[in-house]
Amino acid sequence: MFRTLGGGDLPQSTTNPTHHHPVTEMCAEGTRLYAAALSAGRVARGEVKNAPCLLEFALLRPDPDDANQLRAVPPSVALAQRLHPIEREIQDRRRTAVDLTDAFEPFLALSAQSPANTHAITVLEGLDQINAAIDLATAECHTEALTVQPGGARPTFSLSQSLERASPMIDRGVKIRTLYQHTVRHSQGTLAYVDRISTGKVEIRTLEELIERLMIFDRTVAFIPASHDRRVALELRHPGLIEYLIKVFEQLWRRAVPLNDKVTYTHSPDGISGVQRTIAHLLIEGHVDEAIARRLGMNVRTCRAHIAKLATALGSGSRAQLGYLIAESGILHDSGPGDAEGPLEPR
Repeated sequence: MFRTLGGGDLPQSTTNPTHHHPVTEMCAEGTRLYAAALSAGRVARGEVKNAPCLLEFALLRPDPDDANQLRAVPPSVALAQRLHPIEREIQDRRRTAVDLTDAFEPFLALSAQSPANTHAITVLEGLDQINAAIDLATAECHTEALTVQPGGARPTFSLSQSLERASPMIDRGVKIRTLYQHTVRHSQGTLAYVDRISTGKVEIRTLEELIERLMIFDRTVAFIPASHDRRVALELRHPGLIEYLIKVFEQLWRRAVPLNDKVTYTHSPDGISGVQRTIAHLLIEGHVDEAIARRLGMNVRTCRAHIAKLATALGSGSRAQLGYLIAESGILHDSGPGDAEGPLEPR
């Protein structure tokens, strides 16, 4: 019925423990009775038992001429009573903002004159802070964006967020190059997203295995994760670091396969596929199934199916024996992890 400005809802009714709602969301019975009281000037006290909020919110007051009646408080008066503390709070916050600006103004002037006024590495903690920094970087990007997106199928929310960020850059003519893993070729959601952004200067390629997530904008700022759960990130602005990361991206890009090209399906004479050789490398390095699946952008069940096929091809009866047979078989010398020419197995 009335709207507050920030600051949360006003106190809820305590007269009736089952009757809880803020003044901004008047109940149906309270709305009906208040309207009736405004029309008639008053309402019987007994009718208000199912809408105690009217008394708590001071929309009805006792009738001085009749103890059994309640008079309606004019809405202009009730609204003014509610708005007054909010307006006072707004004024207080404005004064605080002015005081803060005055306090920091001398330091801002000194910072503007300093040659080291840009942090080479900034730690971003929490998804809100990370997303805000990335949103700012995409808004300021005008020439080129390079991104590495490991993992398989993209969640719907992530795709929507990526589309919201990419569309304005595409409209500005920004060149975008993105690396995914081969497994996204089986993700209908990701392919639909790619169709929507594949206009202008957008190029997409895939690899079997990728490094962690990476974003570079205009060759001046980059973002990389700094924790396993990706809730801590680093914003990098050091020219040397940026140049190094660009070289890493370019090396991966040269090995990657354009999304519209078919990935070569090759098997060695012993029947072991490229993705299984990659898994063999990771097993020898001591990675567990979950870590291997995450690095290759596939689910754990698919990863274990590949391990089972690898064990069968090498004649292994146990995981311990499998490691020994991998080392003795020579398959690790055929190709390295992340070989772009490896097969694309169904997920």
